[in-house]
Formats: sequence, C-alpha cells, structure tokens
Amino acid sequence: MGKYVLIDPKKEGQVKTKSGLDLGSVHRQDIRYREATVIDAGIEVSGVTKDDNIYYDRHAGFDLEVEGTVYKVIKEFDIVIVL
Repeated sequence: MGKYVLIDPKKEGQVKTKSGLDLGSVHRQDIRYREATVIDAGIEVSGVTKDDNIYYDRHAGFDLEVEGTVYKVIKEFDIVIVL
C-alpha cells in the first residue's frame, strides 16, 4: 500500500452548530474535513496506526468496496490530524 491508508469513514449524521442549529445535507457539504477510523496503513506511512481516529480532507482518495463494506483509500498527506 506504500503511502496509502485504508480508512472507514464515520457515517455523517445530523450536524449541529455550536448555537444548536441543525444543518441540512447541502450545508454539511461545506464542512471540509471528515472523521474516520484507520483500518490499515501502508509500510511507508509514519505516525498513523491501525484503529487511530483521524480527520481527512473529504475530497481525498477513492472508495473501495470489500465484501459489501465501502472503505476509502487516501494518501498519507490527506490526513489532517490524528486523534
């Protein structure tokens, strides 16, 4: 996998602002970063390990379906933060 990371994106549910407003699906697309759990990381990836929670750029990578489950494959530099 090299510098790629296999992730399981967190399902987007209802999003509330700090003031308590519910955001519709159109406005949720304005949120640039999404949360995910790392399934596996390539041997050239540093600082990220299996089961880490991360935030990544929502436009990064591509989807990959394995046995009916859809995962996302992103490059290491698309990870914004490791929690």
